[in-house]
Amino acid sequence: MELQSIKTEVKLGQLSPSEPSNSTPPKSNPTLPSTQKSWTIEDSEKLYRILGWGEPYFAINSAGHVTVSPKGDRGGSLDLYELVESLKRRNLGLPLLIRFPDILEDRIERLNACFAKAIARYKYPGDYRGVYPVKCNQERHLIEDLVRFGQPFKFGLEAGSKPELLIALAMLDTPGSLLICNGYKDRNYIETAMFSQRLGHTPIIVMEQLEEVYTAIEASRHLGIKPILGIRAKLSTKGMGRWCGTTGDRAKFGLTIPEMIQVVNDLKSADLLDCLQLLHFHIGSQISSISVIKDAIREASQIYVELSQLGAKMKYLDVGGGLGIDYDGSKTNFHASKNYNMQNYANDIVAEVKEACDERKISVPTLISESGRAIASHQSVLVFDVLGTSEVPPNSPPSITEDDHLILRNLFETYQVINPDNYQEVYHDAIQFKEEAISLFNFGYLSLSDRAKVEQLFWSCCHKIQEIVRVSEYVPDDLEDLEKMMASIYYINLSVFKSAPDSWAIDQLFPIMPIHRLDEEPTQRGTLADLTCDSDGKINQFIDLRDVKSVLELHSLREIEDKSQGKKAVEPYYLALFLGGAYQEIMGNLHNLFGDTHVVHIKLTPQGYQIEHVVKGDTMTEVLGYVQYDAEDLIENIRRQAELALQQNKITIEESQRLLQNYESSLGRYTYLS
Repeated sequence: MELQSIKTEVKLGQLSPSEPSNSTPPKSNPTLPSTQKSWTIEDSEKLYRILGWGEPYFAINSAGHVTVSPKGDRGGSLDLYELVESLKRRNLGLPLLIRFPDILEDRIERLNACFAKAIARYKYPGDYRGVYPVKCNQERHLIEDLVRFGQPFKFGLEAGSKPELLIALAMLDTPGSLLICNGYKDRNYIETAMFSQRLGHTPIIVMEQLEEVYTAIEASRHLGIKPILGIRAKLSTKGMGRWCGTTGDRAKFGLTIPEMIQVVNDLKSADLLDCLQLLHFHIGSQISSISVIKDAIREASQIYVELSQLGAKMKYLDVGGGLGIDYDGSKTNFHASKNYNMQNYANDIVAEVKEACDERKISVPTLISESGRAIASHQSVLVFDVLGTSEVPPNSPPSITEDDHLILRNLFETYQVINPDNYQEVYHDAIQFKEEAISLFNFGYLSLSDRAKVEQLFWSCCHKIQEIVRVSEYVPDDLEDLEKMMASIYYINLSVFKSAPDSWAIDQLFPIMPIHRLDEEPTQRGTLADLTCDSDGKINQFIDLRDVKSVLELHSLREIEDKSQGKKAVEPYYLALFLGGAYQEIMGNLHNLFGDTHVVHIKLTPQGYQIEHVVKGDTMTEVLGYVQYDAEDLIENIRRQAELALQQNKITIEESQRLLQNYESSLGRYTYLS
């Protein structure tokens, strides 16, 4: 299975990946408890791998809180826990999506700096023009920030649909930047892109299908505008990971080599061959191995020079997306990681293209990349609270006497003899006795109270075996699921379907960890269950160094004195999902009508921070409107029901008024729990 692929260790600075191992190492124990006298923040750093996936933006401070350094290693940091507490005092409840525009700016600067360094290193006579694919996150404030931050680099936008084209045309005002027009196109799309030349834009219409070529030729004749055209190639180079089907003869987008030759001939016949200036390809999102990128660049470079020699006025080479991020911090070719850094990526692109052009004595192209995930993922943090837990019964075996049923005495004896030498065998004995007990109960030979004792004894056996397994160097195959079976369920104030849909849909791994109490040892192992009434509304796969683990190390919930209520309450416990700034918001759905979360934009300042924007999350009125319910009609329906109940003496006037007040006030509230 893909999730069990072995992570191949590589050095960060190398330009070529290590060869994947064909041997399967013994499974190590990912849940070893601390053997030190006291837990330290260094232990938490290692456990949650924050220095691997979070550098240079996320770390842990001496108070045991996650910190955010929005400007990376250029200084300045914020305590995430204290920030959340401050936002809560501003009546912004959880879940809360916190954006850091400074991180967005830093990612753009880093990407451009890497290409500038590669261009200088290889004496590349061309330049680089990045574009941001709007599909990754279309949120207005983010696009505004991105355009502003990208101005020094002439950073452009890529549109994959007509609505995204409208966004790009209205928002992009950077002289010299590019507007890449991808996706399926009709006559209206193509004409709108052509007309934008009159506004000073540089739209490049990338032809994905032969029909678009004919439409572009007709539109050019009709409007009297010579377009800038590109073609998207179906490379034979195969991608890897979930999006490996993006390439090859049966790929969804792009033209085959024979089709590209036909395009050249058709444009030549229409006296528009000089309009063909760009070659584009895309081998998939989140490419984890640099070797795949190098192979694709090598093939695309050869196509580029051949098109030039066929008479096209080639000027641009668009390498598409695929620049990955390291979700698990392992720096390997695992699908949730990558075995290269941003500089390796830029170096290989520049070197391969220059070599191909030099061999044919062709002028090098302006290089374009559509790096959306690598730019947008880090800039947002999703913070949510834990509402409660469901745990397996504690290790408290009942007293068993000679008068108890034989099955109880056998199971109790099994519990007593568990030791490091026999725990694997005894585990199966405990399972067998439990199954026999259920069978006896089903046939009426065991009472309900006896069955309760059986379950207590079984879980006590599991607790005892688990303690042995946790300090063992390796986990036997038949005990791999014990940790998951014993895990607590942490109920979180979140909809996975709305805020982390890729976690549910394609098993995407995101770093998830507590944002406080990181100077304490997390003694619990848990999975996360969301608010939706759906069995799939859960997260039970988490990042790990060697593979994927099915439980997350968490802290026990603590009770505190609630002075306002005069009783005990559960102390707030905050978790956060990181690296989810690309795709998750726009792809989320309204399962159970949980709507958009609150969004806050935080800007670092010399004095600390300022709140640039607050986008309130959906109210119940808003989500009901999405499915065609009118709030006033709903209130009127409830009013009529209350009046009828009054006439039938089923409700008092005071009760009916209280009901209506609660109903109306609920319509204006956040869809999540408070």
